[in-house]
Amino acid sequence: MPVGVREADLRDPAACARIEAFVEATDGATPFHLPAWSRAVQDGCGQRTRYLLSEDARGAIVGVLPLTEMRSPLFGRALVSTGFGVDGGVLGDAVEPLAAGAWNLALRIGCPSVELRGGAAPAGWSSDDTSYLGFARDLAVDDDAELLAIPRKQRAEVRRSLGFDLEIVTGNDRKVLAEHYRVYAESVRNLGTPVFPAKLFRSVVNTMDADVLTVRHEGRAVASVLSLYHDGIVYPYWGGGTDAARGLRANDRMYFALMAHARARGCTRFDFGRSKTGTGAAAFKKNWGFVPEPRLYAKRSSGPAREVNPLNPKYALMVRTWKRLPLWAANAAGPWISRGLG
Repeated sequence: MPVGVREADLRDPAACARIEAFVEATDGATPFHLPAWSRAVQDGCGQRTRYLLSEDARGAIVGVLPLTEMRSPLFGRALVSTGFGVDGGVLGDAVEPLAAGAWNLALRIGCPSVELRGGAAPAGWSSDDTSYLGFARDLAVDDDAELLAIPRKQRAEVRRSLGFDLEIVTGNDRKVLAEHYRVYAESVRNLGTPVFPAKLFRSVVNTMDADVLTVRHEGRAVASVLSLYHDGIVYPYWGGGTDAARGLRANDRMYFALMAHARARGCTRFDFGRSKTGTGAAAFKKNWGFVPEPRLYAKRSSGPAREVNPLNPKYALMVRTWKRLPLWAANAAGPWISRGLG
């Protein structure tokens, strides 16, 4: 039984090693539970990490809760588990003690709300299992079987993509990361969303098992995705394409190539991540044969909780305006704004 909750010092390699061992051995763990993710977010976005752990009477870890202290003049303050992740809620058998510890910490540091992404919902907290859907399935044994696993209509799009003269490049050096950032920044600008700081991507690649897969046409990158790898699962996380990608079916080629790349790396499962219910992104993933599963999020607040969902009508004008910004302006202002989204 847990006997206490305390904040871990992620500057201590021994403390991080203990947490990593617990995460690796615990069902339901994701890359967002790893100390490396918390450190990368703090380094890349400047938002402070608050990593809680619960221990039993012998000093063994029985539960962890990675938190990011989000402070933004535009979007308010909150403790988020985990910042810039789509999962990372309470992991292990100490849901109530860790939730109580997070709430007490929030009160102490002046954050009016706590947001948990994934894991169990603590008693008495508001929960939401309708806003987001998750998409994951096992990888097939080879490319031919993978094609057959894709529903007919999307399979035809993938076959079309294979007919274009497209080059696939993988890596994680600075040149590859810079190329990925150019593509991703254009993609999110077109969606009306500010781009994250480039330092966040560099920090993630430098501290975690991650790489970039890029699709080039005539020497120019048209689609690119930064993926995480954990426990035999590939997580395509930050991906997108330029305007040219649509006609070339470059996004279809990208994800099909990533399936093969992940398989070659020893992965057996493909986690397509979360999408908002009823959006085109969710429909795209369903077309690939992924069955949507509700994502459970929980929240506790001492007043009006922050709302950073871009589908919120209050942000509609902001989204429309952002789409019309010149790319240079969006890339200049975006990192400052997005570092407070979490």
